[in-house]
Amino acid sequence: MSTQKTLIFHATGGDLAISTIQDWHITVSNDATTSEQYAAEEFQKWFNQATQLTLSLATVQPNAAPDRGQIAISGLPGLGDEDIQITVASGNVQIHGGLPRGVLYAVYQFLEELVGIRFLTAEHTHIPDAPALKIPCGSYTYSPPFSFRWSYYRENSEDPTFAAKRKVNTVTDAENLGGKTQQQLINHSFHALVPYGTYGESHPEYYALVDGKRDTNTHGGGPQLCVTNPEVIEVAAASAIQQLTERSEATNISVSQADTAAYCRCETCETLNEAEDSPMGSQLTFVNAVAERIEKAHPHVKVGTLAYWYTREPPKTVTPRHNVQIQLCSIECCTLHAIDNPDCEQNQAFCQDTNAWGKICDDIWIWNYNTNFRSYDLPFPNLRSIAPNVRYFLHNNAKGVFMQANGNGLAGEFSDLRNYLISHLIWNPHLDAETLLNEFVNLHYEAAAPPILEYIAFLHDNVDAKGLHPRCFPTPEDVGLDAESAQTIFDYFQQALALAEKSEIRARVEKAAIPAYKAMLVAGGEMQPEKRRTLINEYIALCQRYNMSHAAETQAAEAYFEELRS
Repeated sequence: MSTQKTLIFHATGGDLAISTIQDWHITVSNDATTSEQYAAEEFQKWFNQATQLTLSLATVQPNAAPDRGQIAISGLPGLGDEDIQITVASGNVQIHGGLPRGVLYAVYQFLEELVGIRFLTAEHTHIPDAPALKIPCGSYTYSPPFSFRWSYYRENSEDPTFAAKRKVNTVTDAENLGGKTQQQLINHSFHALVPYGTYGESHPEYYALVDGKRDTNTHGGGPQLCVTNPEVIEVAAASAIQQLTERSEATNISVSQADTAAYCRCETCETLNEAEDSPMGSQLTFVNAVAERIEKAHPHVKVGTLAYWYTREPPKTVTPRHNVQIQLCSIECCTLHAIDNPDCEQNQAFCQDTNAWGKICDDIWIWNYNTNFRSYDLPFPNLRSIAPNVRYFLHNNAKGVFMQANGNGLAGEFSDLRNYLISHLIWNPHLDAETLLNEFVNLHYEAAAPPILEYIAFLHDNVDAKGLHPRCFPTPEDVGLDAESAQTIFDYFQQALALAEKSEIRARVEKAAIPAYKAMLVAGGEMQPEKRRTLINEYIALCQRYNMSHAAETQAAEAYFEELRS
């Protein structure tokens, strides 16, 4: 297995051999923060497992220069929250990072890149046999380009210690893990800023005029607001300012549309939208006005709004204020092809809009979709598009990335592999995704890896050959499934199971095989009733064994099992 370097490395010559540091010790400041202390303990634990060296942990005076024989671990106030600075010399090692999370991330980066440890899943950490390891002497630095990184898997929220190893900075307030970023996800918020339950009866004019009457539908966080009403601007701004006063640590706030297309068609809103060639004309004018008022009370807070659905296309002349963030949502995009693939017509409109926003806003956020919300465990061919998409976002001024997946469910299709890929790539978009994918599959499935890799290639090639463009709610037909392809997929996993000689490897393959059973159930064609009943029973048994909690975004697994049994 080759180690893939991601830090910027400046060599100074020579190597540090593990065999020469058996009498060294790890140091932290005697006034170390909780996260610095935890970082040192994590280094001690994992370094021991890889090298068999038990290095003692000692405290030193704050800002003490490292002596020979020390592995000094500390936060540096001059670094950004998550910046990394590592120095390897013949006489000592310095592992520094920003506070509160950078120092812990620096330890994990050291262990991954310079020792070869791989934090694959919460239950599986690959520990190399490293007693003869030699670490190149030099300085290593890194500053992550995305300040908000959310690989939205329940595996992360269920185990925040694992999320920290994957450098997902959005799931926990735990001090030892450095807490989470104080930037919040930009989301639907009109219902919280101007609650319909508070103002709907007394001020119906605050809400969207649709088909000649004020909307009263609260579905999707609605109704939308009449965004050109001056009183609505003041009420929304006052609500946002109050929220920020109560949450003083926040660095941004969402001022954004409800999840419904019933936006206001009153004469004032429509005139503005027509002049700007987009419903975002009135929306962004409203957000700018609210942001102007927020800045007076909270000058360092950013105001985020969604460019989503009917507001995705930027207005002709209105541009975001300097304190406004734009979060683009790619829900209409093909998930097989990269967003900037010129041969995918389905992605061209989003690509054009993203390029346009990138020219007028330097604080773009991305809401990208990485699962089948209709069926979490159906084969889903997006593994080839994740890396180019993340790099595309970076090149268009993205500062935060929300990679939405099956965050409310466990054991979705390749959720562990995707989490590994996504968390790596939103930490460092320049990594090679194929290397990461092969690394995970070979380490996690060992002898059973070859047919699983063949399955992944077949799934993507089959969809591509059929000229399909699945989105994030695809049917079995949308992802190329028919009786023949479903059987092919099922056979790949039967081969993998036959190669899994160890019990822990067989368990991992069984979990990964759940989508193969699902493919047979929904696209396997006609089969004898007894065979189908057996298949259903085996499928349900696997789902229950590996804690699959949801069959879809809005359907619990047990409810789906009842449908299958009936």
